[in-house]
Amino acid sequence: MFPQLQLLPGAISDILASVTETGCLTLTDRYGLMAATLDDSLDEEDRRSANRLLRAVLRGRVQVVDELAGG
Repeated sequence: MFPQLQLLPGAISDILASVTETGCLTLTDRYGLMAATLDDSLDEEDRRSANRLLRAVLRGRVQVVDELAGG
């Protein structure tokens, strides 16, 4: 059985702001995106923002780093 993940309110917009500022997707950000993808109640705006972030990673516009946020 998997533990239940719950996304914090405003987490997607916080991740988007952080990635826009730094150009990097941290380990903490990736866990937030994982929780978002598993959240069936995610609203359409947040879902589109998460998809936009993932496309930016695929296109090489955002660097994936193995650091924690703020680290």
